[in-house]
Order: sequence, then structure tokens, then C-alpha cells
Amino acid sequence: MTPIQRALFCPSAPRSFLDKQRSFLDNPTMPTPTSALAIQYVRLIAEELARMGVSLDEWFALSEIPPGAIHRPDFVLDIRRFRSLSLDALRLSGEPALGLLVGERLGVQAHGALGYAAMSSRTIREVLDLIQRYIRLRIALLALSVEEQSGEVRVVLTELVPLGDIRSMVLEGVVCSIQNVLRDVSTGVCSLRATSFPFPDPGYAPLAEALLHCPVRYDQDWVGLVLPPDVLDLPLKMSDPRAFRLAEQHCQQELLALEEVRSWVARVQRILLETRIGVPSLEETARRLHVTPRTLHRRLVREGTTFRRIVDARRHKSAVDQLSSGNASIEEVAYILGYADPANFRRAFRRWTGMPPSEYRQSLRLVLETPPS
Repeated sequence: MTPIQRALFCPSAPRSFLDKQRSFLDNPTMPTPTSALAIQYVRLIAEELARMGVSLDEWFALSEIPPGAIHRPDFVLDIRRFRSLSLDALRLSGEPALGLLVGERLGVQAHGALGYAAMSSRTIREVLDLIQRYIRLRIALLALSVEEQSGEVRVVLTELVPLGDIRSMVLEGVVCSIQNVLRDVSTGVCSLRATSFPFPDPGYAPLAEALLHCPVRYDQDWVGLVLPPDVLDLPLKMSDPRAFRLAEQHCQQELLALEEVRSWVARVQRILLETRIGVPSLEETARRLHVTPRTLHRRLVREGTTFRRIVDARRHKSAVDQLSSGNASIEEVAYILGYADPANFRRAFRRWTGMPPSEYRQSLRLVLETPPS
């Protein structure tokens, strides 16, 4: 659990402080993907629940999903309904490690054309590049990036929308699935050094380490997998260039179809998320989306928002995340968020939360140091 999560769920925390943070996490201006994840994964959750003896009729009824709906190709599962299904699955099964158990069943062949392209890839580097570019075809809640550091490679997952009380289930399932893909395509050669989760030990760490085949680190400030750098460019035995091209073309067609129905807000939000330092201008963002700035502005207004409001919401969330980690100074946070003058960042943060960033960080520390009543 991250510091901000501890603060949000600490019953003795000051109300004004918590109310401001809860209102941010519930901010309706944050974009919600059209469909939270590919429907075949919901079918796998259903199969796992059935093996546990859970009544699927009861499970679907609690979320008001008609029988057989998940077998329809046009069924759309938004984040709110997915959250409801996930929480009901956890409650009905009584299994807190449900995300891991479902993730363990997600081998490379469970991911359709993306899995087929991964199996035909030349190297692990190419597999990770595929997942990074096409992960949104399978789950719209997360983005993936690869960071090559001295002595290790980090495969980092980032939340595109706050996952809240289904965070551990989703992150454990996705990390387990990626680990399975890497092992499958390398015929077991690609072994993880570790996995990292931003919440405390949930009480089943030995099971997690058995399913992930590596040490599991909890209470970290990031989520993902750690690989040794020497595996990235090892040739894969199942590489097939022709099959790879065909499978990737299918992924590209799926992505084009998805882009046609995806909101402009979501497209802008993804570009902002993929920008590591600073914030791209309206003109730069429009160019990356192949439209004029005027067209982008008009389409965002049609969806009830503006580019400035989306940037403001993104900066707010990033500021809270950076300050909660405790690793960066206020000046460094301002730079990361694209503020040339830290004073402008301080004014913006006071507008978002009603307090300056230094007071926010101090309030968070006081909350964490206050023992539960």
C-alpha cells in the first residue's frame, strides 16, 4: 500500500485532508476507457470462480449483467462494471489471491493476435516492445514502459485510471500474465530477478513467489518486473518473421478500430502519460494525433472538457504521486511537471488541494505516524 493509500484508509486521519484526496480520486473529469479489458479475460475469471464452486448466475446478477452477455462480441465492460465484478468475485470466492490465480492461467496463447505475435518474435526486447505498443488492446487500465538501468531492466506498469480497491487483484494478474508470456516465448530461458508491488505483503507471499517464479518485493514505489539485461537480445527459438508480420498486422488493424471509437480525451490523456518530463503543448499534442489544434480543441469541447483541464488533472495526479513517494524535492516535482518556476507549481497545488505542497507532505507524514484508534 502506498503512503497516500494508507492515508486515505486511516480512520484517524484529519477529515479535511482526506476529503480533498478522495474528491481527487473520484474526479469525474478523469477519462474512463470505453472497455476496461478484453472480454476473454472476464471469461477466464468466470472459469476460475466456477472451479471454486461460486455460482456464476449470482456473480453476474450482482452487477446486473444478463446471462451469456460475456459471450457476445459487442459486450462492453466499462471500469465501473469491471470494478463491481472484481469486488464481487473476491467476496464470493473468499480468495484474496484471485488475481494471481487468474493471471497464472494467462499464458501467451490467451492473448489472441498479440500472443501469436509475441510467440513469433525474434527477441525478448521485441516481445516487450509489442506489449508496450498494443497492451491497450487487452487492458485499457494500464500502460507499460521498459527502463534499462545499470545492471537490470525494469518493465514498469502505470495506472491510467485509479484502480482503488481492485488495485492488487488487477496488478497481480497482469504481472503474472506478463511473466507467463516471457517464460512461454523463451521456453523458460527468461527468468525474472524480482517483481515489485506498491502495496504491503497481502499474506500470501509464498504463493506469489511460487506462481511468479522469483522473489516478490512489496511496499515499493513502482509496480512491474525486473529482468537481467542479458536476456533482452537473446534469439528466441520460435521466431518466425512471416508469422510475426501477419500477427502484428492484425494487432494494427485492431488498434485502428479501437482508435476510431476511443474518446479524444483518452487519446490526449495517453500522450500526457507517455511524456516523462514536462507537458506537450496543444499544438504538439494535436500534431501527434494528426489533427489541427483547432480541431482537437473543438472535439475536446464536444466531450465536455478542454486541453487545459486535462493537463491540469494530469498534473494534479502526478504531483500527488510524486509527493507521496517522498523521493523528490518540491523543486524537482515542479520540473518533472513542466513548471519553469516552482512558485507557479506551489500556486497550482494550493488551488488543487487547499494547501501548499510542503504542508501536504507534512500532513501526510502526520497521518502515517498517527496510530489507528
